[in-house]
Amino acid sequence: MSTLIFHIDVNSAYLSWEATYRLQQGEKIDLREIPSVVGGDEESRHGIVLTKSIPAKVFNIQTGETLYNARAKCPGIVIVPPRYWLYMKCSSAMNLIFQEYTPQIQRFSIDESFLDFSNMEHLYPDYMYLAETIKNRIKQELGFTVNIGISNNKLLAKVASDFKKPDRIHTLFPSEIKKKMWPLPVEDLFMVGRATAPKLHNLNINTIGELANYDLKILKNKFKSHGQVIWNYANGIDFSEVRKSNYIEMKGIGNSTTIAFDVEDSDTAHKVLLSLCETVSMRLRDSQNCCNVASVSIRGSDMISYSRQVKLSVATDSTRKIYEVACYLFDNVWKGNSIRHLGVHITDFCGNYFYQSSLVDSFNYDKDSKLNKAVDEIRLKYGDKAIGRSCFLHSGLSAMCGGIGEEDYPLMSAML
Repeated sequence: MSTLIFHIDVNSAYLSWEATYRLQQGEKIDLREIPSVVGGDEESRHGIVLTKSIPAKVFNIQTGETLYNARAKCPGIVIVPPRYWLYMKCSSAMNLIFQEYTPQIQRFSIDESFLDFSNMEHLYPDYMYLAETIKNRIKQELGFTVNIGISNNKLLAKVASDFKKPDRIHTLFPSEIKKKMWPLPVEDLFMVGRATAPKLHNLNINTIGELANYDLKILKNKFKSHGQVIWNYANGIDFSEVRKSNYIEMKGIGNSTTIAFDVEDSDTAHKVLLSLCETVSMRLRDSQNCCNVASVSIRGSDMISYSRQVKLSVATDSTRKIYEVACYLFDNVWKGNSIRHLGVHITDFCGNYFYQSSLVDSFNYDKDSKLNKAVDEIRLKYGDKAIGRSCFLHSGLSAMCGGIGEEDYPLMSAML
């Protein structure tokens, strides 16, 4: 048992964090105990389910479906708006507990992490007791529950944490694969998505076990290199390491918003882009990175989408610099049609330990950095509405719009 990995996953994360916060503020009803969802603002055309309570699952309410459909399935369902600043705080608080037990932590997404306890059997001789201790501390000190999956590699630990919920600990060691994992639907396997699953069904592969025992040559012929990947995973084969990180590892950070009205002019579009850049750049600085690539996406009222990206001459984490690039891209790609949806995305990260400026560049990087740091600290302490730019006064637009989407946190970067 020299290699030992925990995968810790918050149960119904956004909703659990909302419920915990509301109870702490004096509310009497626990959102986790009634049919409820965290979802966007229907009047602002953000009406989708982000996460749902376990009682809501009884009504077959699905993440990603419209709130209109959710209400049709369950007329009495309680819908609450998301508070992303709160979720980041809850995630960080949980991570602080993890750091008391091992330095080897990989934050996989906002609500889940891998912990490496390899070669620590003398320090933690009973891994089940250790898991119970961590799980109970999170429940008692932070007010929400987690599932913990335990195995010898990241893949099996993650699969184990998805077993029966909530507030459970499960093991999935190689000797348990045949009994615990192979009977599961093939859709439950990591890297088998909505596009791959129907193709597997056409091959009469319906369970993970059937995939594990299928002819690898046929899979590689049908799915190319992806066939080897999913066959390995079905057999519990994974050699990726838990890569230590003090922040959520991301290949890119994106933010987008569906606007409550159709935007017809560039000035209004620029304000929306600024509000998106505020959130994107704040999260970039929190990850201790700078970006080298920025892109803007546009979807018109005709539902046709298009985008443009550019490689930056100098890596940056500055809100102002990212905004300037976003406006440049928008002005060069916008076709003049009515705009329904705008997005900003940044990628190609590097450490923010230094910046390189040009001799002809008059931009005051030190002053800008201090300003961004002060604004970030105010928003983290008092909420994202505590401070905003004057251009948003009487504009009808939020100074920070959009939010944290699941797509912003890639699944197991080492395994992609």
